[in-house]
Amino acid sequence: MRATIITIFLSAITLTCFGQYGKDLRNLGDRAFADKDYYEAAFYYRKVAEGMHLLQNKEVPFQTMNKAPKKDKPSDATYVSYRLAESYRLYENYIEAEGWYKKTVDAPDASTYPLARLWHGVCLRAIQRFDDAITELQQFNAGYDKTDENKAIANKEIANCTFAKEQYKYPQLLEVVKLKGDWNSDGSDYALLQTGDNFMFTSSRFAKDDKKHLNRIYTANAANGLKPQVITLKDNDAKKDAEYGTPSLTPDGKRMYLTRWYKEGSKVYHSIYFTQKQDSTWQPLHKLGNNVNADGYNAIQPFVTADGKKLFFVSNKPGGFGGDDIWVSDLGDDGEAANAVNLGSSINTDRDEQAPYYNADEKRFIYSSKGFIGLGGFDFFESKSDVGNWSTPINMGYPMNSAKDDLYFIPDNKDANKWYISSDRESDCCLNLFEVHNKSFILAGIVTDCETRKPLAGVKVSFIDSLAKQTLKELTTGADAKYAFKITSKRPYNLKLEKAGYFTKVLPIPASGQMSNDTLYNAEICLQAFEKDKPIVINNILYDFNKATLRPESKTVLKGLVTIMKDNPKIIVRLGAHTDSIGSVKYNIKLSQARAQSCVDYIISQGITSDRIYAKGYGKSIPVAPNSLPNGKDNPAGRQLNRRTEFTVVKTE
Repeated sequence: MRATIITIFLSAITLTCFGQYGKDLRNLGDRAFADKDYYEAAFYYRKVAEGMHLLQNKEVPFQTMNKAPKKDKPSDATYVSYRLAESYRLYENYIEAEGWYKKTVDAPDASTYPLARLWHGVCLRAIQRFDDAITELQQFNAGYDKTDENKAIANKEIANCTFAKEQYKYPQLLEVVKLKGDWNSDGSDYALLQTGDNFMFTSSRFAKDDKKHLNRIYTANAANGLKPQVITLKDNDAKKDAEYGTPSLTPDGKRMYLTRWYKEGSKVYHSIYFTQKQDSTWQPLHKLGNNVNADGYNAIQPFVTADGKKLFFVSNKPGGFGGDDIWVSDLGDDGEAANAVNLGSSINTDRDEQAPYYNADEKRFIYSSKGFIGLGGFDFFESKSDVGNWSTPINMGYPMNSAKDDLYFIPDNKDANKWYISSDRESDCCLNLFEVHNKSFILAGIVTDCETRKPLAGVKVSFIDSLAKQTLKELTTGADAKYAFKITSKRPYNLKLEKAGYFTKVLPIPASGQMSNDTLYNAEICLQAFEKDKPIVINNILYDFNKATLRPESKTVLKGLVTIMKDNPKIIVRLGAHTDSIGSVKYNIKLSQARAQSCVDYIISQGITSDRIYAKGYGKSIPVAPNSLPNGKDNPAGRQLNRRTEFTVVKTE
């Protein structure tokens, strides 16, 4: 549950001496920090920093003085810088926090705050300066001699940066767009819920009735022009400034589960409630029992499955794996939770997991976690299978995830290629509502025989991630010789085509081509047949007269053979050269051997090992056409056919 926005109203104070006033502000900052009011703490610490001339932007000091101020001790300046950095970080304003952590780690007494460099690295990661973050985190590890949670955080953040760099280089084929209009406000806006043409979501926008930024549930629909309107909830156990959010409805829309929370001192109490709809009015809130709301622990973010029989929720109650875990309960007809089962170690970690979504028909579970390698903050992860038998969660990648917090997945109920999320990727403090458009496509094509150009059945076609060297999917062509694979990211992929009696072929996925709707039609791919010990002529291998030196155009042709040998690493090839009948036997054997060796030398230079190919010069001993006509005259066409280069597969295993 994200912290609510706090708006601070302070009256202007005019003093003639900053010294005592600065101490008072620092004490106020310390008190707010102890109460976990980090937004308020940052306000006070920043005022102290202004008075100490710590701001880089040369602001006018918050004081009126007739003489120069007393120079502050470095320890005082470093304390304020560190506390200001901590306050900004803890309400997730990483941009501001980064500069103050930098000031702390550069201070003469930086060793007083050994964790400053760790959190500076975290902030650098959050603002997408991944290389700088890795350097800072590695430096923290080098100077930190304890093996504890902080060291683990640093190592995980380094892994996050490495993962994020690749994700930003090869993003998922998604378009993430912040919702326009009244959806987003000056507060937090998140946890969108859609039922038909109606929407519900949570917002801490400034409410005229409350005259405060308090989280409330809003509704919007096409009938009112999608203008958000607050839902009135009856709370018989109202606490001062109690807040409500993260709604979830049963299939009939008549029962709404939600999170209710309030603050006493520095502690915030969260519980899950439900309310029944009677006619058009929501009845008084009813708190769920101990299966969900365990005494002394928090329960948040309810999600009701489409059949209304199960309730997923988040809690830090005993029986979990650390932090907030995701649980599931069976719901009775009365709306109560009959039990509560932790989703287990496949889903939950020792860090926080939040915002569950489950589609039973697709066996698809999507949630947010801080416990796995990701881009930073809460990332979306997806797991498949039935409740209680979860597959290993997969990070959903960038731009679905960002370097900040990403939560509350919900699909659009009319467009399968559109869904909604909540993220603070464009904010210093608050979640906003975004829509995500799926831009993935299908790559389709056909495989043929290179000689006959007829469709080729029985070809195994593998779809390979060429970075991870991992086969993602494979199929065998049928009578129509067609294949199709879904392309979901900009990562480089290869197609590998294999059939007995044919050379294997490996090709990169095309970046562009003929598109029709969501399908990219690949050019026809042909496979070349071969038989062991049967020569195959390589056309257009050219030499100058009486020379064995390869001409440039010949090297271009030989690259095709290099590709075949790389795609078929188990074959061993004999490369043979032949001449016509002009010249002596000895001369032609020598010339043909030199020419064959020139081809072999070039192929070896392209990365093929010498034990896989060898040269053989045949001279004029194996003509394929007459060198002269029956009348004894010269036959130029026949001699041209005899001056040839061939390769023969002599071993396939």
